[in-house]
Amino acid sequence: MPLSMPLIRRALFALAVLAAAPLLTAGPAAAAPNAAEAFVDDNIHKGLDILRDRKLSTVQRRDQFETLLFSLVDMRRVALFTLGKYRRTFSPAEIDAFVGAYRGYAAAAYQLYFAKYTNQTLKLVGSTANSPTDYTVHTVLVESGSDKQPAKVDFRIYTDSGKPVLMDAGYENIWLSQTQREQFVSVLDQNKGNMRALITALSDMAANLGKTASN
Repeated sequence: MPLSMPLIRRALFALAVLAAAPLLTAGPAAAAPNAAEAFVDDNIHKGLDILRDRKLSTVQRRDQFETLLFSLVDMRRVALFTLGKYRRTFSPAEIDAFVGAYRGYAAAAYQLYFAKYTNQTLKLVGSTANSPTDYTVHTVLVESGSDKQPAKVDFRIYTDSGKPVLMDAGYENIWLSQTQREQFVSVLDQNKGNMRALITALSDMAANLGKTASN
């Protein structure tokens, strides 16, 4: 069964702009950045350095950008979250196969979208401490020369592993991993919990995204 893309595409936008936006500026009411805010700020500039380096080939730029994204996100942890109620029903081998397919899908999606958002600016407006190791960093996306209302882009940052990691990204309150969980659980429900069906769906979607990117 093919996965539905519209909501995933909108939420994926937020994760792409974390490493692709050209500038993060502190809002007028923003306090000195905490570790989570600094994590978002620092990695936007790392992404910018990669995207602006014209000495890199397209493949090198894509690969370095992908490496950066994978260094920001705890892919295994996020992948397990997206399995929802099915998380504990699969063997370790099935889980490993799913995590591999999830990484492939994510890489294809990021590579398709990241180049589209280099003309926008993310403006830091603050953060919310959900717990001592769980923060939501709030930004708005401003398009140069546009009168459009800035879009809300939020990043869920965990620090419980000793360093900040990105766990989720939200665009106008549509959260990527939560949307994926709804989609993936639906696929599993309709296929009687068959992991192979979900892996096939992810692989098919990654292949379709790759074809789109090459056109």
